[in-house]
Amino acid sequence: MRPQERRDRILDLLRAMQKELRVEYLASAFDVSHLTIRRDLDALAQDHTIIRTHGGCLAVGRAALETEYHRKVARNFELKKAVASEAVSEIRPGEIILLNDGSTTFHVAMQINRVQGCTIYTNSLAMVSEFSRFHGIRLFILGGEYSEEHYSLRGGLIEQVLETLRFDRVILGADAVDEEGRCMIPTPEEARLTRIMMGSAETKILVADHTKIGAHAHVAYARLDEFDSWFTSSGISADNLNRYCGMTRVVVADGTGNP
Repeated sequence: MRPQERRDRILDLLRAMQKELRVEYLASAFDVSHLTIRRDLDALAQDHTIIRTHGGCLAVGRAALETEYHRKVARNFELKKAVASEAVSEIRPGEIILLNDGSTTFHVAMQINRVQGCTIYTNSLAMVSEFSRFHGIRLFILGGEYSEEHYSLRGGLIEQVLETLRFDRVILGADAVDEEGRCMIPTPEEARLTRIMMGSAETKILVADHTKIGAHAHVAYARLDEFDSWFTSSGISADNLNRYCGMTRVVVADGTGNP
């Protein structure tokens, strides 16, 4: 079998099975070496037709997008869980809450059932299945242009909708927080949408663990002094913590993730 034919067959298998396929499985299925399969997967990944995983691959599609998204959710899992737990503990029953599509806000979604009678608005498609597990939560999906990269909805339509709504609380993440207290995300488009989200709520909450301090990001969407509270994790230096506490209320989670 020629390499291109084998690679086409690998794609057919991925689309049909809709799950991760391991190198061992593919080598056995095509009766070739592990090295040959890895070369095939490298070539397919360069063409952006698959996503390489540790020991295998996924087809580019919903399953792959969910896997990539949840890898971000799983990164620093306990820190994010603890930060989210502290943030959820201050939500009051019956509040109307806006969550953006970040990995730490996903942890907020995972624990929101601790609060009764909340109404949730979000642009995150990944959160839909999470909220479906809970009873007594009203969920609204903010419509807009589908972003494959972020597995969410965004764009001008969602911005127009947000300008007509008011929320009790908006809970937002950040890719980075710099020493001046600027909250950063990767693109101007994301910054614009997040800025509009901030302006639509009475109470503004930032959820970002301490590893985001000094992390790489491109565009500032807000300053810490524009938030009512910043829920973060232990690990911030004393000097930085003192400086940040002068900008906003800083709540440091205990790191266990327990409610």
